[in-house]
Amino acid sequence: MAVPSLILASTSRYRRELLERLRWPFEVAAPHVDERPHAGESPADLALRLAVEKARAVASRHPDAVVIGSDQVAELDGEAIGKPGAHDRAVAQLRRMRGRAVVFHTAVAVVRRSAGYERVEHAPVRVRFRDLDDAAIETYLRLEQPYDCAGSAKCETLGIALLDAIDSDDPTALVGLPLIRTSRLMREAGLDVLQVPAAAGARR
Repeated sequence: MAVPSLILASTSRYRRELLERLRWPFEVAAPHVDERPHAGESPADLALRLAVEKARAVASRHPDAVVIGSDQVAELDGEAIGKPGAHDRAVAQLRRMRGRAVVFHTAVAVVRRSAGYERVEHAPVRVRFRDLDDAAIETYLRLEQPYDCAGSAKCETLGIALLDAIDSDDPTALVGLPLIRTSRLMREAGLDVLQVPAAAGARR
């Protein structure tokens, strides 16, 4: 039986770097979906919907492939906190989150249309931020410039110094792709990275 190809339905360099940890060859395809929230949609539901829509969009063009879609939305007081995009918005986000717990809702969907397979899972991460003063916030932003990260917190590098605690059952979820769930869904879809290492090596 032919081993299906793997496609990441995302142009995020963070998700690409995470998926590379599984040491399986994959392609990257932009999903081109509207990421605006629906009226009354919760942050968790938004992440789940967008993960599925991204995977479906790419799977429609590659029905035999195993396609991974993912999305992350941070939540504070029931409100979604997105990517700041600019310094002043990042300052405002970190001031609001200091000394508080924020939930990062990360969702991953895997679709293989030819096999009739579609699943999505939610990997919430509860993060407790330190009670940072303005000087610490400015130092962090000047050094890290995390303006493309939800909640301005780039935890895989200097952003870890912003935090008091992380509570998660899937450690890479906070960075943007929960690899425990991702590898499980890939296996269910017919692609086990530990079962066919020879095939993976041949296709690199």
